[in-house]
Amino acid sequence: MNLKIVVLALVATVITSCGGDGKKEEKVSAPVEEQKAVVEETDPLKNKGIGPITSIELGEIDQKMADEGKTIFSVKCTACHKISKRLIGPALAGVTERRSPEWIMNMILNPEVMVVEDPIAKKLLGEYIAPMANQNLTEQEARKVLEYFRTKTSATDE
Repeated sequence: MNLKIVVLALVATVITSCGGDGKKEEKVSAPVEEQKAVVEETDPLKNKGIGPITSIELGEIDQKMADEGKTIFSVKCTACHKISKRLIGPALAGVTERRSPEWIMNMILNPEVMVVEDPIAKKLLGEYIAPMANQNLTEQEARKVLEYFRTKTSATDE
């Protein structure tokens, strides 16, 4: 009986003494905190993302282009996205008010790199778990989808 108590006391001592000085915990949590700080410091409307699109000049909405974008969106994107509700990916109503047009197009065209290197895309991946699938759209097709998004400024615009 006394041997059991001694063994239990030794095991308890070993377990409690293995905690270290807390530095290990700091090393693990620091990158997450740094990522949060980077995301908070990044103005989403100034962030252009990472990819081929560096600048877009937008004018009035081109309805023909938006209609073509709606068709592309319906075929390529609706398995994961809806305009007015969260699905596998985020709801996209008002996305043009939350993100720059370059960022949106780069996310469409270059999602694999965006979720690794762009702080906003990383945060979205953490929230939605599933990475965005590359639908292999051309820049012209991505631009049409962007134009469609420009017509969807609220959740009621289904």
